[in-house]
Amino acid sequence: MFSGLIQSGGWGCFDEFNRISVGVLSVVAEQMRQIMNALRLINEDPENVAHRFEDEVIPFNKNVGVFITMNPGYAGRSELPDNLKSLFRPMAMMVPDS
Repeated sequence: MFSGLIQSGGWGCFDEFNRISVGVLSVVAEQMRQIMNALRLINEDPENVAHRFEDEVIPFNKNVGVFITMNPGYAGRSELPDNLKSLFRPMAMMVPDS
């Protein structure tokens, strides 16, 4: 999924992200770290767009975006590990009082 988003420059929104097991979240954290590092390098040198991701060198489209949603406080949900939490910008939402 991430490889396709990276190459196409697509945006992906992953819903209920904190329902994923902690073991899988650690793998996702490493993949997101690779993506963020490659995007930093592309900003420094726009000519160098091919970077390593999961043992392959692939072209990165700098327009890629990854978003997650979470519903904290429900049973069966886990907290995000700090190394993954630091890669996303938090934003709170609530149901409007209409």
